[in-house]
Parts: sequence; structure tokens; C-alpha cells
Amino acid sequence: MRHDSKVAIVTGAARGIGLACAQRLAADGASVVIADIDRKAGERAAAELAEAGRPAAFAKCDVGDKLDIRKLVSSVAGSHGTIDILVNNAAVIDSAPILELEEEDLDRVLRVNLKGPFLLSQAVARQMVAQVEAGRAAGSIINMSSVNAVFALPDHAAYSIAKGGLAQLTKAMSLALAHHGIRVNAIGPGSIMTPMLEKVATDKSVTNRILSRTPMGRFGDPSEIAAIASFLASEDASYITGTTIYADGGRLPLNYVVDLAEK
Repeated sequence: MRHDSKVAIVTGAARGIGLACAQRLAADGASVVIADIDRKAGERAAAELAEAGRPAAFAKCDVGDKLDIRKLVSSVAGSHGTIDILVNNAAVIDSAPILELEEEDLDRVLRVNLKGPFLLSQAVARQMVAQVEAGRAAGSIINMSSVNAVFALPDHAAYSIAKGGLAQLTKAMSLALAHHGIRVNAIGPGSIMTPMLEKVATDKSVTNRILSRTPMGRFGDPSEIAAIASFLASEDASYITGTTIYADGGRLPLNYVVDLAEK
């Protein structure tokens, strides 16, 4: 299979897009480590993969904590021998008008959504460089960005700032690691039907507003993002680095809203 003998870490993988990425990478042959702060959901997800005959384990990790990151990388490298794929998916969101955004909330979002991917990517990249020097194939790092790295949301300013920074982190790391053969890319999802979106999509006005800016006229599925992650981690993407693939149903090219009454 595509990822036979590879070891993957996916953060925020207890649910949503992270879980879908873990499931897809495992289905494609990788041994997957589900890293999350939610032990109960993470252990359940790992157990379900294991029951399906796919090697998986759970590791509790707060990606904003440097000590947790050191423990995670040391544990995975020690138990599996290598780390070949990293998917930085863990994220949190803020919800306040920018004039009311508290410093603590800004720090909380940047800590998880930007500082976390930097610290974990740095630690994993050091492990990957050592593997390359030992004769193993180079690895792949994938950051979960967002269309909000391009767009801005006034009531989610910290989230938008963090995703914009993640886009630049992807570019900077791709340049720094290219001579080692390590590729760094990102995925920019649009409106994906995750548990977070499910909570608001029950309101018809909210659903209509989201779909009015989505030319394909539907929400994306987490599995569609996971398919891109598996591709970027594979040899099929061997000449792709420093790039963000946007999976948004056509939202980025749109400069108007779709009239749902015509559909």
C-alpha cells in the first residue's frame, strides 16, 4: 500500500478532520499515532483502528507544551523506530469581535494553532533529518491550514492570524528542509462537516449563508481532506513542497455569492 512501513503522527486526531486523516493514513498502510488532549476519545479512535486491523496507538499531547512534544517525539521514535509523516491538525478557535478579543484568548489560539505546529514540526524535522542521514527515505510534514489563511474573519481574528502564520510557516520550513528531501505542505479546507460545523449547520440561515459562498453548493466531508493528506504524504507528491492545496468547493475564486434560489 501507499504508506507501508511508514509511521505517522496526527495531532487533534480524536475527531473531525484529524480522525479522518488518521483513518485514511492507516487504511493506506501507515502505523498511526493519534495525538490529542482528549484521552477518552483518542483511545477510542485508536482502538477502533486497531480492531479494524490497522496499527494505531494513542498519545496524550498538548501541542502547545514543549515538554509534551518532546515526550511524544521521543516515545514514537523509540517505539516505532521512525517518524515519516506528521499532520499538524490540532486547533482551537476564538469567537469575539476584534475590539473585544482578550489577550488571553489571543494567546490561547496562537499557542495551539501556530506555536504548536512550529514546535512539533521542528522536533519531528530533527528526527527526520537524522533518519535521512541514516539512509532512510525523507519524510513529509503537512499543516492543516484554512481558507482563513487568505480570508479574514472579524469575529475570529486570532484564528485568522494563526492560519495566516501557518501558511508562512509552511513556506519557510519547506525551504529550510528541502535540501534534506523533507517536504512541507499544507491543506486549506473550506466548510467541512465536522462536529464543530454540525453544531451550527442545524440553523437554516447559517447553512444558507455558508452555501451561498460555496459554488459547489455543499459542505465538504472530512474524508476529502484526508485524501489530500495521504496524497501529500506519498511519493505521488514527491515534487511538491511549500504549497497549500485549498479544498473549499470553489470558495477562493468566488467574488460574489451564489443565489440559492436559482438552485
